[in-house]
Amino acid sequence: MGKDRLTAFSDGVIAIIITIMVLELKVPHGADWKTLAGVVPNFLSYVLSFVYLAIYWNNHHHLLHTVTRVDGLILWANSHLLFWLSLIPSATAWMGDNLLAPIPTAVYGAALLMPAIAYYLLQMAIIHREGMHSVLAHALGRDIKGKISPLLYATAIGLAFVNAWLSVAIYILVAVIWLVPDRRIEKVLREG
Repeated sequence: MGKDRLTAFSDGVIAIIITIMVLELKVPHGADWKTLAGVVPNFLSYVLSFVYLAIYWNNHHHLLHTVTRVDGLILWANSHLLFWLSLIPSATAWMGDNLLAPIPTAVYGAALLMPAIAYYLLQMAIIHREGMHSVLAHALGRDIKGKISPLLYATAIGLAFVNAWLSVAIYILVAVIWLVPDRRIEKVLREG
């Protein structure tokens, strides 16, 4: 099977996830600064989650450029990723409503950790299909960012019960690490 349907489906699901997330934003009920300040935690949670979803969309786009054919394992691994991404709006809203509360902050971290694991599994499914000498296998190399991110999420989840500010700082740090475009796949595709 070709990859076009998988790409289109994934793009559509991620667009819907972002739409659901923006619909969770609360409209201020009042016209003063205090009322506006009351929705700042929700807005900041939304911004962070939007950045994460944009990072996943960008990297997913590059990832699928390495695929020549899609098999059942790749379809299920991709659906697994989309499932975990679809939970981000709920975790975002809960953390925004309860900024710096330990459990919502930890659950938000879990909502970030699980897509990271699912993305890794999708990469492995693609390498299984394409082979150890494939474009993706060559491009990933040691994959330092991919390996350190889940460790940082797990650390942040635990820290949520000690100091939620540190957890949020780690979530932001991981987003910043991934904001720097990952050009490994582009580089290998240009060279090939």
